Amino acid sequence: MAGRKSDFTLPTLDDLFSTQELRDDAKLSKIRDIPLELIDDFPGHPFKVRDDEDMIQLVESVKERGVITPATVRQKEDGRYELISGHRRKRACELAGFEALRCEVVDLDRDAATVLMVESNYQRSQILPSEKAFAYKMRLEAMNRQAGRPRKENPTPVVSDLDGQRTNEILGNEVGESREQIRRYIRLTNLVPELLDLVDEGKIKMRPAVELSYLDEDNQRVVVDEIDLNQCTPSHDQTIRMRKFFTDGKLTPEVVSAIMGEEKPNQREKIVLRGDKVRSLIPKNIPVSQTEDYVVKALEHYSRFLRQRAERDSR
Repeated sequence: MAGRKSDFTLPTLDDLFSTQELRDDAKLSKIRDIPLELIDDFPGHPFKVRDDEDMIQLVESVKERGVITPATVRQKEDGRYELISGHRRKRACELAGFEALRCEVVDLDRDAATVLMVESNYQRSQILPSEKAFAYKMRLEAMNRQAGRPRKENPTPVVSDLDGQRTNEILGNEVGESREQIRRYIRLTNLVPELLDLVDEGKIKMRPAVELSYLDEDNQRVVVDEIDLNQCTPSHDQTIRMRKFFTDGKLTPEVVSAIMGEEKPNQREKIVLRGDKVRSLIPKNIPVSQTEDYVVKALEHYSRFLRQRAERDSR
């Protein structure tokens, strides 16, 4: 065994005498107050920062107690800082009149920073479909780059293999979504802003929105114009037909107009009558099955009465 080099190395004095307190102090050394003017938002940050009621409360909290949880940044080559998490805290500091933001500086590359940025926003109480769409896309693209090029037998180019699992499956498990739902959300990133806003407002549901995402920009804008004109949004069935016409190269503004001009069952005007109130006005010997006929005859009789009275008054 003589002459064989050992892999065993003795710990250094720093390792032997380093305490948890010293290690915590080392971490604290990475936390500092950074001027707001030196902090840039994360490129393509998908989560919207709104000056709403929650922001007003956050501003008051920051004024009273400061920023309790430091934001997370990484330093760029030009010496400026890129904000990874803490966009709302940064905005609150701006509104509160502060000049600096307490931050933890981390050493991460762009892909690792993207993963952390998306993960740090998962706990938000309300996340819009558009925010999920771009966040999932950015997260998946970063994971794919970390995993390397997809294997040739992988039939889905948007995902790669990472530790024996498809990246979209890993992402789905992390956020509690199915692989198919992840795909649907990412399709929303192909919508023009006007349609994406309607999805966020709940006026266009997920499945119709996904079908519309396969149309090119020009045809999507024709759909936007027809929505404004007809004051209604397309149904899932209508969007399926639009996509089919588009795939066949036959979708024109006239075809979109014809499809959007159709009356949908859920858009026909409905008259709702309270059953108990109507029934109280109907003789008890009239069966429930004849209620509609009775109401119609009663309305016809009342209509004749109103016409006759109008004729008498006009004499």
